[in-house]
Amino acid sequence: MISLEDFKTSLNLELLNETTKTEMDIDVTDINRPGMQFCGFYEYFAHQRPQVLGKVELTYLESLDSSERTAVLERFMSFPIPCIVLCWGMPPSRELLNLANKHDIPLFQSKLKTTKFTLQIIMYLNRVLAPHVTRHGVLVDVYGVGILLTGESGVGKSEAALELVKRGHQLAADDVVDICRVADDRLIGESPEMVRHFMEIRGIGIIDIRAMYGVGSVILTKSIDMVIHMEKWDSAKEYDRLGLTEETVTILGVKVPYQIMPVRPGRNLAIIIEVAARNLSLRRMGYSAAHELDRRLNELIAQNSENNE
Repeated sequence: MISLEDFKTSLNLELLNETTKTEMDIDVTDINRPGMQFCGFYEYFAHQRPQVLGKVELTYLESLDSSERTAVLERFMSFPIPCIVLCWGMPPSRELLNLANKHDIPLFQSKLKTTKFTLQIIMYLNRVLAPHVTRHGVLVDVYGVGILLTGESGVGKSEAALELVKRGHQLAADDVVDICRVADDRLIGESPEMVRHFMEIRGIGIIDIRAMYGVGSVILTKSIDMVIHMEKWDSAKEYDRLGLTEETVTILGVKVPYQIMPVRPGRNLAIIIEVAARNLSLRRMGYSAAHELDRRLNELIAQNSENNE
């Protein structure tokens, strides 16, 4: 379900009729232009989608006399249509307005061209209907790489993020991260509006990052490209020292690169996170320092074996 008011406000629409609905039953990220339906073909009518009428559809309806137009629209609106949007700022016909009121179908008007509005509404539906999950953590933008810092409360996530902000990087969310899947392989994270740009630092309290470090220190949304799990150093635990294996964690069905960062006094976490971001960028370009070292060692072993034969 999508809020009618949010739909109207987000897409800059004007509601042309009175409706009792406050929500619309939309669960698909696409629209339908009912040109074929106006010609009488209803076999594959995607009535569950928002119905978008452009110049072609509206001009065709205007070419009909009043009785024909009423018959065409009556059949069209007999289906459970979530809403109708008129583009180009074109006004509705008297029959269209009356039948929209009769069937209690929200009728909107957009000033945009049909193609531009179609792009906007699909982007809006992709964002609103995307699967969502809320995670405890800190999301930062480091050299263009979105890094989600996770770990137990008090491990130092906010302090590491604050140091990164001081070094010129950007904060997207602190403590609570709302994550949505906008594509099959892409996650976007943002902060809830109530706590956006705020950060809690133990011993100091709540601080406003944007007010303290400027508007360039924050970002509204950021893709999640890597998850770094921070945990207190355990001397009995064996940590990865080479990086030959690339671990991942699954969030909303998307596999994201995952690394464990042991935390202990004296480690500069901000610099390590920066290195992790740059290293991920290099891996995406096809270069891995660990694999390169492994290749050189294998070549050296092979040469020594040949010399000993």
